[in-house]
Amino acid sequence: MKFKPLILGIESSCDDTSAAVIQGREILSNVTANQDIHQQYGGVVPELASRAHQQNIVPVVDAALKKAKIFPNQLHAIAFTSGPGLMGSLLVGTSFAKSMALGLNVPLIEVNHMQAHILAHFIEKTGMENPPFPFLCLTVSGGHTQIVKVNNYFDYELMGQTLDDAAGEAFDKAAKIMDLPYPGGPLIDRYAQEGDPSIFEFAKPEMEGYDYSFSGLKTSILYFLQKKVAGDKDFIKNNLRDLCASIQSTIIHILMEKLEKAARDLQINHIAIAGGVSANSLLRSELRTRERSLGWKTYIPDFEFCTDNGAMIAISGYYHYVDHNFSNLAVKAEARKFIV
Repeated sequence: MKFKPLILGIESSCDDTSAAVIQGREILSNVTANQDIHQQYGGVVPELASRAHQQNIVPVVDAALKKAKIFPNQLHAIAFTSGPGLMGSLLVGTSFAKSMALGLNVPLIEVNHMQAHILAHFIEKTGMENPPFPFLCLTVSGGHTQIVKVNNYFDYELMGQTLDDAAGEAFDKAAKIMDLPYPGGPLIDRYAQEGDPSIFEFAKPEMEGYDYSFSGLKTSILYFLQKKVAGDKDFIKNNLRDLCASIQSTIIHILMEKLEKAARDLQINHIAIAGGVSANSLLRSELRTRERSLGWKTYIPDFEFCTDNGAMIAISGYYHYVDHNFSNLAVKAEARKFIV
């Protein structure tokens, strides 16, 4: 019987404290504690996030171990997010992982957060199909938007990325302009399903190659709404669903246009998505539409593996463990950490 290491994965890059236990490639537990405190500020407050991680990390790890029905001394390694992310938040997870690995005398494995989003596709779960190499992965979140050519588990080529704001940030900022609570992206998705995406039109950037830009779109939305509200203070309330549908359609159109270009130029038809925005219903629908129209084979992760989670860190830890790619206690958290 093939040896299947038990690995604890710890994720603390932003405002979610998460821990998961994996045996081989099978997830035994995946526990996440969210931080509601940021809603009153309309976005993540780094200092509050790091303090909440300090409160949450022990109970979250304990819950993950209990749900997996294992004891700490049964673990073969501790994997953790070393970056990118908020420095204070990363330091909590990094320090905890170091201490636990040292106390248990097991290997320590640092994980790149963005690579982990991609490797979540290789979790062994019924109904989840693993993409073959090479494939293209569109990673979209509140902090990152990238098109990555994945040649192997740890061999990546960054084809394009946002030169300013991320797609997830565009969703959240648009929601904030419309006075929707944080996080606004899921709310826009929900309201958009009852709206008409053709009612309003917003600026789409003209970018060369496979790179993205969303700052101009945010400005377009802001100025448009300021002008409309000046003439009708109830304009947003009366048109909320159509506004959400139009904004969402514009963002997804921008994402898909570049992804199509990359797939066509590189002649790759295995396409995956990853990151928090990959939970968006229209993005998922547009990918499935292209399966029929362009002959793509698409790979869409389960919702629990889209947002930041310990499972994606654990599966990354598994592949590092197989390669004997371990870290020492001198490893440091890095707020800015590139995928390649």
